[in-house]
Amino acid sequence: MMTNTNLCAIYKSAKKEGMFLYVPKREVFEQVPESLLQIFGKPQFVMLFNLTGEKQLKRAKNEEVLQAIQTQGFYLQMPPPPENLLEAFLEQKRSL
Repeated sequence: MMTNTNLCAIYKSAKKEGMFLYVPKREVFEQVPESLLQIFGKPQFVMLFNLTGEKQLKRAKNEEVLQAIQTQGFYLQMPPPPENLLEAFLEQKRSL
């Protein structure tokens, strides 16, 4: 039987686009600092995820998330930096 220690609950921020919070179980926010929750806003449940399964997270390493949850009780994924469209355009022009 598989234990739930490898599962985590993923929540998205109501205030910050692209910010996600990973906690060990649904509705378990005791380890998350109050100041962080104020910035994050009301957590919106996305899904449960098996950190030791075959699927990999898109923007974080499963092992890092698991280790952070085990050591500090949560993992915070920050939004990606905004894409520099001018830089991308110039790079594309150079490669032509």
